[in-house]
Amino acid sequence: MLEALPQGRLLGGGRLRVFGFQVYDARLWAGPGFRVDSFASQALALELSYLRAFEGQAIAERSITEMRRAAPVSDDLAEQWLAALRRVLPDVKKGDRIMGVHRPGVGAAFWLNGKPLGEIRDAAFAQRFFGIWLAPGTSEPGLRNALVAGAGP
Repeated sequence: MLEALPQGRLLGGGRLRVFGFQVYDARLWAGPGFRVDSFASQALALELSYLRAFEGQAIAERSITEMRRAAPVSDDLAEQWLAALRRVLPDVKKGDRIMGVHRPGVGAAFWLNGKPLGEIRDAAFAQRFFGIWLAPGTSEPGLRNALVAGAGP
């Protein structure tokens, strides 16, 4: 996984809670000089360690909801991205770790507990997907701040 980011270092991490339920712990790795305001043009890895079980379908649907929350996505494109996410995201149980690696200009690759799940080769998808956590308009600004705590200004 982190072989895709050989000079990556842990920048920060935090826990997502929704209505008091603990959902996952998130950690962010990036290379030297990472700047959150230009995350879309930089390689990074985001790991989610699940604290409860979820169906892959539900994770995929929530991802699209969050991507659309940040900016409009056409119905056709949302369906394409949802199908791609369904293809790579499995059901998870407590303790499972999904890592996504952003490959600027290429797309995103995903791993479950260190084993490859697949890749979505769409740079626009990858920018919007990682924007769920890193874009200024994220629905979880506290988690965003915790993830990028070790980044430069």
